Amino acid sequence: MIREIVPAEEILSKASAVGQYYGFMPLTTLAAKSRGSSKKNVGYPESLANITLDPTATVIANFLKQCRHIEPTPSARQPLFLWHTNIAPGRPAQKKAVVQFHALGTDRAIADTLIIRALIALTRDLYHEEPVVRINSMGDKETRARYARELGTFFKRRATDLPEECLLRAKCDAFDAAEFTIANEYTDDLPAPTDHLSDASRKRFEDLLEYLEMTETPYELAKNLLSRGNAWNDTCFELTVAGKRVAWGSRYNELTRHFFPSSSLSATGAVLTLASEGSIVKKTTPARVRFSFVHIGDEAKRISIRLAEDFRKARVPLTQYIGTESLTEQLGLAERDNNPYLLLMGRKEALEGSAILRNRATQVEQTLPLDSIIERLKSVA
Repeated sequence: MIREIVPAEEILSKASAVGQYYGFMPLTTLAAKSRGSSKKNVGYPESLANITLDPTATVIANFLKQCRHIEPTPSARQPLFLWHTNIAPGRPAQKKAVVQFHALGTDRAIADTLIIRALIALTRDLYHEEPVVRINSMGDKETRARYARELGTFFKRRATDLPEECLLRAKCDAFDAAEFTIANEYTDDLPAPTDHLSDASRKRFEDLLEYLEMTETPYELAKNLLSRGNAWNDTCFELTVAGKRVAWGSRYNELTRHFFPSSSLSATGAVLTLASEGSIVKKTTPARVRFSFVHIGDEAKRISIRLAEDFRKARVPLTQYIGTESLTEQLGLAERDNNPYLLLMGRKEALEGSAILRNRATQVEQTLPLDSIIERLKSVA
């Protein structure tokens, strides 16, 4: 039986650990650094005033509202990987807990992969069940327009077979009619959006599937998983436990343009919701992190994604910056965190199956084989 209610303190603790090992910074950390700036929270942009958002898009819009005033501002040069929750130490526990993971400023497949991996780890911890990842792509505006026409043709062709409610909905909104048809299982032969992807969207989707496979991330294709165009674009995915959706994610460039109009900001995010319980959430002192894991190149990034869960399960006191491409930026983050040791992996080390451990105080280095790296790091810690 699926776990229905999880203590708020457990949710906060597990989300914090997953964020640390997968390279997501708490939004509260950046928000605290940005306090006292002259910028003020002025609510939603006017461009969103007449747009109806679904519940998950509303959660992400509230997240973006807070991101407008943090420093550094996310950009393609300096993407941000953030996690956030409505559970806060020292405050009453929420009956409905929300945990979010976001990648702002990058459209690379690693961003979607990291969010999916983090969600798998967190869902597994909180529900004590193995989640199923279902994934699809709705494509860009060009794709959606093409797909809408195909849906319209489908509903006209099937007018004698489908309930009248489907046909009435199709006259107003083909996507609404498709969702209604799927929810009620009226047919299993709806056109698939992936059959109508633009070249750019197809390339993005293929890149993601390749990255998921190369990082051994389990998933299944779900041609009936749809999203609406006023918030979402391209990839969409959900995590289910015992057939129940527990998390939803997608690229949401359509939302970011309202909050960051001066830049074309790519973004991917996901929201996990579950019932929680508790009174006042206790403040805890996090364990001292000892290692900053820095990696250069796709081979090293893919290995670090696979290693993240092993490090977390073994409780190696480590953090990493998987989504940050630049070595300089990663070293800057490591300098900020001020952990005693650096763990470095480049293409050479990735191919050899090793990593370099550097003592930041003495600059002494040693090479560690990956097949025994956890034991070696635990002995150092």
